[in-house]
Amino acid sequence: MMSQNRPGLFLDRDGVIVADVEFLHLIKDTRFMPGLFELTRDFAARGYAVVMATNQSGIGRGLYDEAAFTRLTDWMRAEIGKNGSTLDAVYYAPTHPTEAKGRFRRESDWRKPGPGMFRRAARDLGLDLARSVSIGNEQRDIDASRNAGIPNLFRLDPKASAVEARGDFRVVPTLLDVRNIILGGGTP
Repeated sequence: MMSQNRPGLFLDRDGVIVADVEFLHLIKDTRFMPGLFELTRDFAARGYAVVMATNQSGIGRGLYDEAAFTRLTDWMRAEIGKNGSTLDAVYYAPTHPTEAKGRFRRESDWRKPGPGMFRRAARDLGLDLARSVSIGNEQRDIDASRNAGIPNLFRLDPKASAVEARGDFRVVPTLLDVRNIILGGGTP
């Protein structure tokens, strides 16, 4: 059994790991966000599990299937690996309470702002959510992380002019701002 003391770095996919393209499912449309490889490499080197937690209602809406999501995710993991880092686990919520079809049209605590993906990752990977960090680009990402008990909350906004505290989370213009705040900047 894994010890429950390893922190996690939780990343939303669209707008944090990759540029936000509506209902992204093709490799050709994928661009990694600046600083991602350095961020994940430095957090992994400090013992953090790097975890993607993403709403993917495009699956539930029938815009692409789980196989297309898996192909893109496998490619992303390989590219992250080629750049010296890792993506330890991926969790996704294909449901939507009103826009999805069939079995995907339902409420789910996995869909952010629900905490389900984060709590499952904690169980699966032996993570201490109270020592973890989460980066999203939407309020629902912040809310889901807060609902899971993650205290280090960041909202990535490349249009922000500087790091800004907003209640219990910080808005950051770059991913490397998170690295510098939590790890003290640079490679360990």
